[in-house]
Amino acid sequence: MPRPGPAPSTRLVSAPPRLEGRVPLLDGRRLGYAEFGDPDGPLVLWFHGTPGARRQLPPAGRRAATDLGLRVVLVERPGVGESTDHAYRQIGDWPADAIQVADALGRERFCVVGLSGGGPYALACGARFPERVVAIGILGGLVPITGDDGIGEGIVALSRPFNGILTALRRPLGRLVWGLLRATDPFGAQLYGQFGRVMPEGDRTVLADPEIEAMFLDDLREGGRRQFQAIANDAVLFGRDWGFRLADVGVPVRWSHGDADPFVSLEQAEAAIDRLPNALLALRPGESHLGGFAEADHMLEGMATLWDERVASPA
Repeated sequence: MPRPGPAPSTRLVSAPPRLEGRVPLLDGRRLGYAEFGDPDGPLVLWFHGTPGARRQLPPAGRRAATDLGLRVVLVERPGVGESTDHAYRQIGDWPADAIQVADALGRERFCVVGLSGGGPYALACGARFPERVVAIGILGGLVPITGDDGIGEGIVALSRPFNGILTALRRPLGRLVWGLLRATDPFGAQLYGQFGRVMPEGDRTVLADPEIEAMFLDDLREGGRRQFQAIANDAVLFGRDWGFRLADVGVPVRWSHGDADPFVSLEQAEAAIDRLPNALLALRPGESHLGGFAEADHMLEGMATLWDERVASPA
């Protein structure tokens, strides 16, 4: 059942969620969510990064949700925050759960946005339910590293050769990450500062924003209060075939990517975009992986425009 979001505090600089709750699924599991913006507006399901949870909506995105009249709902993946832990066989299994969230929210048509590790899950929804997904937004999304579409290399690609080990150790790794998160929570601000200093210049600029810092710390604290398994679950699935082809994603895709991204290079992003039938790239010169947090408002503006074109005023 939904419940009111938390009261504003000095630690939460940007607007808190309007509602938070859990959606019951047909098999008895639940998915946690947080809602921002206009409850009567077009629905945008937003899929958080890795790591992340239901409050990982950048401040600019929270304001844009209200200004644009959008109902932006962040859905937690299994094993983090309020979501029941569950091991999917492949990323292509996720849309069956996401569609139940849309049904519970009373919406037939909706947009999806995926940030970083949430990108593959957003694309999966477009491949599985093109009749219901109006448009897809990708902010620095990951690309396939195996299967027919395998194009990714670098840090994320390490999940491919070690996938068997990651699968076997999925639960212990999740508990280890959760334990470390809980142990270091009192030092969150100091660790955040240290993390920012070792990231690329483009990321340091984003992380220096006090509203971004407040969002990150609040999201990790709330999402990891009881569990933090999703990061291990994601690592397993990123190293497997996604269960669908990029060519299957026929709905419009708007992909925003920095040309200095060290995790997913611009060349890899362009290779993925070339395989999507209806995709446009918005290049962010000089920006790194986390630049997407500063582009949330622009991405939501793009989703609102495509909604108007495809649903409100179809040709």
